[in-house]
Formats: sequence, C-alpha cells, structure tokens
Amino acid sequence: MTAFTPATAPTIYFIGVTTGQSSILRVFPKWAEALGLADARIVGIDLPLHAPRDDYRRVVSFIKDDPHSRGALVTTHKIDLFDACRDLFDEIDPLARLTEEMSCVSKRDGRLIASAKDPITGGLALDAIVPAGHFARTGAEVFFMGAGGSTAAITWHLMQAKRGDDRPSRIAISDVSQPRLDAYEALRERFDTDIPVETVLASAVQDNDRVMGDLRAGSLVVNATGLGKDGPGSPISDAAVFPRDGYAWELNYRGDLVFLRQARAAASRQPMTVSDGWVYFLHGWTRVIAEVFAIDIPTSGPLFEQLSDIAAPPGR
Repeated sequence: MTAFTPATAPTIYFIGVTTGQSSILRVFPKWAEALGLADARIVGIDLPLHAPRDDYRRVVSFIKDDPHSRGALVTTHKIDLFDACRDLFDEIDPLARLTEEMSCVSKRDGRLIASAKDPITGGLALDAIVPAGHFARTGAEVFFMGAGGSTAAITWHLMQAKRGDDRPSRIAISDVSQPRLDAYEALRERFDTDIPVETVLASAVQDNDRVMGDLRAGSLVVNATGLGKDGPGSPISDAAVFPRDGYAWELNYRGDLVFLRQARAAASRQPMTVSDGWVYFLHGWTRVIAEVFAIDIPTSGPLFEQLSDIAAPPGR
C-alpha cells in the first residue's frame, strides 16, 4: 500500500474494492452541499478481497491519527476489517459486537468508534422492497447467497421478535466457503431466534439452483455474494427457477450484475418483483454520513427524497 496523504478538510473515506467506479464520488459533493457540509471531502481506499491484516490496520490507524479524517464507510471488508482492527477502537457499538462486523468508522471527542449500520440500513432497504405482512401472510422463506456481513445484518433484522409473525418460515444461506458458513452459524447462535436456518456449501452454481428450486412461492432470493460487481458472473445458472410471486434482490446497484439480468428475465415470464441495491446504497451512505459528521438525516421524507434525486443517474 502507498502512504496516505493527510487530509486538509473534513474527510470521509470509502473503503472498498473498486471505489473509483462508485457513483458516491460524484454524488457526495452535491450531498455535502445539500446537507450543509460543503467543505467536506470523500476519498476512496481500494483493498483486495480478504486483504492482509496489516493493510486494514494501516488504514484504520491513519484515520484514527489524522485530525481532519472524520471516519469511513466500509463495504466488502466489513468482517475482515473488524477482525483485524477491533483492538484499535476505543468504542464498539452493540450491533458490531453482536454481528462481529462493522460498516462505519467515526470519531467522537477523540475516541475512535466502530459501528455496524447494516442491521439498520439493510432493514430499511428490505422493508422498502418486501411489503409489511408478506411473510405472515404467505409463510415465505428467504435464501441468501453469500454468508458475509450484509447477510448477517439483514438476517438479524428479519429474526427480530418485534416483527411478530412477519418473519420468514425458514432462512437458507449458501457460500463457497465452509469457514464463512461456520462463522455465520456461530453468530446465529447469539441471535436467539426460533427461525430454522439451513447453511449450504455451494461448490457450484447448481447447488444454489437446487436451493432456489425448493423455495416456497413468494420467497425472497438475495445475491449477497458480490458476484456481478466485485467478481464476475452470478451465483446461479441461467436454468435456475425463481419462486413465483417472490422477490429477487441484488444487493449491488452497479457492475455487470448478471444475477439482476437473470432475475429480470424470469420476471418477464412469471409474476415476481426484482430490485437492485439502489435503496440499500442510499440508506447505507446516509446513515454513515450522519454518524461520521454528527448530523441528522431522515430515513424518509422531503430531504431523503432530495438526496435520492441528487444521486440518481440519468434515466433512473
């Protein structure tokens, strides 16, 4: 890694894999103006998937020690960065401790804070896609492909007792890595849930196809693998069968997004709802910006809609 340049203005960092391709670099200056943060800056930091531990520690140590560096949003590296750097933080919020992942670095009164915003932002995005009462009414299931931080966060939201009967009848989670599945299983035990959870080692796309084919009508299928953005391809084959009257959610909003194309093709043949990661992107960034710069940003209403309009690419 190259040396970091000290910030000369209040700066938020975007820690990801291909940050230069993200629209947030174009959007943030306009958001900053709308939010009264006109002097704020954003800088992307690219790290390879499962980067060396020392690289994560260098990034966090720089943010901690640099006076104008206010914090960061973490995408693909949520689990790895938390695991490598937890001792560098002065404070870790309860959700980060529970899920053992983090999506936000912030500072308060000289203290460096790790926060897990995904249980909140993922929940907000999910509830904007799947209508209230759907699971209670249909007994539908949920299938997450990818056992990373986003899956952990969103399943936590789905399992909350306060949802009453509006919870999935079953959750299936697949991953190409058995250690990732084992880590999720260990985490799930702390969620204190009565929802049945099945983990599946997906050595080939046909393994995911099989799980999808067994889902009940109305079920939700989520691509949380990063394939289509951070890596090529899709976790399913073109022969995969989506649940009728169900929901397909691609967590990303940019990239080749093969899974999204496959879902839209299926939606042309049968009733189902297809969503990309745009709303997830909006909630993810606005919650972290609010935390990093200690400002209030509503999750709905005129200001949120204004920020959405500012961020929307032409034709969206």
